[in-house]
Amino acid sequence: MLKGKSILITGGTGSFGKKFVEMTLKQHPGVERLVIYSRDELKQYEMNQIFSSREYPQIRYFIGDVRDRDRLIRAFEGIDTVIHAAALKQVPACEYNPFEAVKTNIMGAQNVIEAAIASGVKQVVALSTDKAAAPINLYGATKLCSDKLFTAANLFRGKRDLNFSVVRYGNVMGSRGSVIPFFLNERRKGIIPITDEKMTRFNISLEDGVNLVYFAIQHMWGGEIFVPKIPSYRITELAEAIAPNCRIEHVGVRPGEKIHEEMITETDALNTVEFDKYFVIMPSYPTWDLEKYVKTYNGKPCPQGFRYNSGENSDWLSVDQIREMVRLHVDPGFIVE
Repeated sequence: MLKGKSILITGGTGSFGKKFVEMTLKQHPGVERLVIYSRDELKQYEMNQIFSSREYPQIRYFIGDVRDRDRLIRAFEGIDTVIHAAALKQVPACEYNPFEAVKTNIMGAQNVIEAAIASGVKQVVALSTDKAAAPINLYGATKLCSDKLFTAANLFRGKRDLNFSVVRYGNVMGSRGSVIPFFLNERRKGIIPITDEKMTRFNISLEDGVNLVYFAIQHMWGGEIFVPKIPSYRITELAEAIAPNCRIEHVGVRPGEKIHEEMITETDALNTVEFDKYFVIMPSYPTWDLEKYVKTYNGKPCPQGFRYNSGENSDWLSVDQIREMVRLHVDPGFIVE
């Protein structure tokens, strides 16, 4: 799938970028180039200690910001596939610094699109978030706008052999700033802060997130939003799994936070097709035959009134399953204290 290809990851020093590089080097040794594009020289230096360009000659480290269109055009030279993972994603930080989020998440997305069109790139896969479905915070709103930009980019690519698609999934286990590392740290204090006992979240491992991107690279026609079928957990059971002997402290829902996360709204479902292990939100203005697409992958339209949110999910993680996943994907030395 990736043999002989040159791939660039924006925001490549983040949790996703590191895992994508790790898995690609192991599973796809025939990849020609892996370019890490990010703005933080320290993080690139630290990543280079793990994935040295001397040991892995296919790796390049490229300093740049998605806000800089000219720099993107230069970085995209000779690139076949772009994975767009760069974003400002911390909800409180985006609420407090709204236009900074707009400049990175929206204007940066448009820069990636224009640079890809100008540089002969073949594929762009953009990472989205469950917070982009019916957003109530600025981060979600900027990512919804980004999703719309990428799906619509297929309409003005001209006759270029270039497709843009999006992958959307829920909370990633162990990613920076996520709840599981936070709980692991807080349990040392003997208190676990919980916003609301009714709160639920989707859950996906970094490995599964990378595999979804691989799947999109292999199957995208351009304009789809790929949504995986993944389990949910209750925040109370997450606390029980990580710190059963700690006291629970209720701190209230933070600004811009939902009780249950959505990935497909009831309105989205009108334009969504279900497949065996995933859903696809179809483009509003497809550049290909919708009926042929559905038949090719044996899909079926979602029923009227359908919605996909973490509170109404049919697949739930138990306390024991959460513990096993923490050991497998976050901290191999994790034990219940």
